[in-house]
Amino acid sequence: MSVTAEAVIVGAGVIGSSTALELARSGLRVVVVDRFGGAGNGSTSASSAVVRFTYSTVEGVTAAWEARHCWEAWRDHLEAPAGEPLAAYNRCGIALLDVDVAPRALFTGHFDAVGVPYEEWEADELAARLPAVDPGRYWPPRPVDDEEFFADATGRLGALHTPDGGFVGDPQLAAANLAAAARRHGAAFRWNTRVTEVVRAGGRVRGVRLDDGTELSAPVVVNAAGPWSGQLNRLAGVGDDFTIGVRPLRQEVHQVAAPPGYHGDGGRVGPVIADMDVGVYLRPEGRDFLLVGGTEPECDPLEWLDDPDAGRPVPTASGFRTQVTRAARRLPGLRVPGRPSGVAGVYDVSDDWAPIYDRTGLDGFYAAIGTSGNQFKNAPLVGRLMSTLIHGVEGGHDHDRRPLTHTCEHTGHDIGLGAFSRKRRPSATTGTVLG
Repeated sequence: MSVTAEAVIVGAGVIGSSTALELARSGLRVVVVDRFGGAGNGSTSASSAVVRFTYSTVEGVTAAWEARHCWEAWRDHLEAPAGEPLAAYNRCGIALLDVDVAPRALFTGHFDAVGVPYEEWEADELAARLPAVDPGRYWPPRPVDDEEFFADATGRLGALHTPDGGFVGDPQLAAANLAAAARRHGAAFRWNTRVTEVVRAGGRVRGVRLDDGTELSAPVVVNAAGPWSGQLNRLAGVGDDFTIGVRPLRQEVHQVAAPPGYHGDGGRVGPVIADMDVGVYLRPEGRDFLLVGGTEPECDPLEWLDDPDAGRPVPTASGFRTQVTRAARRLPGLRVPGRPSGVAGVYDVSDDWAPIYDRTGLDGFYAAIGTSGNQFKNAPLVGRLMSTLIHGVEGGHDHDRRPLTHTCEHTGHDIGLGAFSRKRRPSATTGTVLG
């Protein structure tokens, strides 16, 4: 059996579904294939879905700021009918606690250039604004069994606060929203399906073959397979010209009861806190709970996977104890439960923790990969970046020599797509999920 399309997208997570929407909007016949039974059922479903702007490159800040406008106008972005349940953006603010490896100046110059509002809090203001937070400096992060773990603070911290930051409350629903919008523009989705072969001829991709024997013929194939993207690249025979590699990393996010004083008065939800000083980030889950994730401190071994399917989907007792105890160091009123609660997922991590949105050495085969646990926020924009890229390259533009530029709808800023090249020099990022 053979099915003809103009673009095949492998992966229906938030990145693949957004790309499907924008390519279908542009008039292409799009087919999306995914190994799971619905949009966002893979690594997207384990995302903390934080929307922040603290990136160390101007392109990263510009992309996140533009994407935030998409989230705030989500129904308009999707052109969704009235009554369709949609993921909601929660504008609670982000507080990035001071740390020497990521000083405020790394971000504020970009904020000024892009137009991102921010506030600089010194230690007294941090303590007054967030009374549940201990502003002590404890750097560097240590294993919880280290005898120095509970050593006294060596100083006090302030924070860089961005009031427009926040989080999307239901990341899986957000992916489903994008997939539904893509279907309204004619895109088709094939669930519970795996790609077994990337079909190529004459130095160009010709489509993919599926595990049920179906061949999807298309002149364009997009790798948006998340943690499985490296496997798909190998099937396509691409990667020799990449200077940035990708590999799967298992990560855990834990849920705990919010301590007294974390949230504000009048039903206001407390901010997201990014805390590289002790090695965690904190994200509200309603007013009753917090999500606790890690920032990959050097003292912790990372759980790299050869096979993303080997990633255990539930949190471990040791991971829970480590991250929640660190969170309790920052939030003295936090209680550490004896039983782990949360989720575990697999990131598609690039060497520099920045994404690859690019063509490849195989004509017609494109990559939206290496999202490194920090690109959920940019998904509405990424579909548009990929559409700009694909139409430009397929129209004859030599993107490798003269990188294309995308002009943002909401902010009017230009984003040079060379920043996301597979051939770039490694970006000077924080080297963590924080990007």
